[in-house]
Amino acid sequence: MNKIEEKPDSNHLQNASTPTCDTHLVHLEHVRSTQAQILPISKAQQMAEVFGVLADPNRLRLLSVLVSQELCVCDLAAVTKMSESAVCHQLRLLKALRLVSYRREGRNVYYSLADSHIINLYQSVAEHLDEFNI
Repeated sequence: MNKIEEKPDSNHLQNASTPTCDTHLVHLEHVRSTQAQILPISKAQQMAEVFGVLADPNRLRLLSVLVSQELCVCDLAAVTKMSESAVCHQLRLLKALRLVSYRREGRNVYYSLADSHIINLYQSVAEHLDEFNI
């Protein structure tokens, strides 16, 4: 059984209590049935790197613009009110983890989100936050 204690301001993580089991009993059938689903350490590390890169507000703002269209560094800098140097630095990190891709057209380089998985991840998190008005 889980014991849940209500807090007046349970919308914020720092104020929410964590329910715990009343008895400390390992349910072996549950453990065995879920062992095949647990992430291998190597994949968990790769995912942590992606989430770590996404844990920056400036990089998320760049992604938010690139969801709808591809843009060059100059346009990204103008829309985000960041320096071109800062945009290039952030794009380099996003590109290293294959979150953004680019194409050359003459002397211009246009950036876009790498694929639909990145778009879906961004949109899913944004929708999740909208549900709770966070």
